Amino acid sequence: MRLIALTVASALAVTATPALAAIAAPVAEPAPITVARYTFDAGNATASRIADTSGRGSALTIRTADQGKITFTGTTDKYAAFPAACAATATVCPRAMLEGTDDADLDPGTRRFRWGASVRVARTQVTGSTNIIQKGVTDTASQWKLQIGGNHGKASCVVVGQGASQLYLVRSSVPVADSAWHDVMCQRSGAALSIYVDGTERGRTAIPAALSIANDMPLRIGGPNFNIKSDMYHGALDDVYARLG
Repeated sequence: MRLIALTVASALAVTATPALAAIAAPVAEPAPITVARYTFDAGNATASRIADTSGRGSALTIRTADQGKITFTGTTDKYAAFPAACAATATVCPRAMLEGTDDADLDPGTRRFRWGASVRVARTQVTGSTNIIQKGVTDTASQWKLQIGGNHGKASCVVVGQGASQLYLVRSSVPVADSAWHDVMCQRSGAALSIYVDGTERGRTAIPAALSIANDMPLRIGGPNFNIKSDMYHGALDDVYARLG
């Protein structure tokens, strides 16, 4: 009986050992950090620059081609409106986009990462694929992107990993090109890529957990480049952001 009692006592002593208790304690994940956010509420009052409101991102530069223009509409709660789509036969096409910098906070590697925007676009404004926010393009080292497809007006999230050509895409189950405001968010978390519309998950696909995203490209909003047949955005945008963790 005494041997049993000593064994129980020893077990209790081991259980109460502070070092072991510390090892068993769950490790809290770092809180998410907003690393870029653009509300457009100040318009472009400062030399055609759009301020970041997160305190971590860079200001955006307004870039244009063929006299394209981005207008900022509203009073205190402004939004950005992009140029209209050009005719398929156009040789001169007004285009505009917003460009940031190559910011290390926007190269998440394998970490959890979310990016999104509030969008308002009509179905007739979506000509082919239209890019909302991205860093990297398909033929660079890697990419993350939010876009709206031309076939059904549904939003989709795209990632490409470093050293790989495989593109992973998840498409929303509901359309967003209906002339109403929608909050659209992409989330990469471990081995999953998800898309949310108005706070509800509307699609998910598996991706490699080791897929790493980091490139030397600038942040771009509203289009990938100024090619005549480029995937430019032609609707309204508000509250564009990226969040790490």
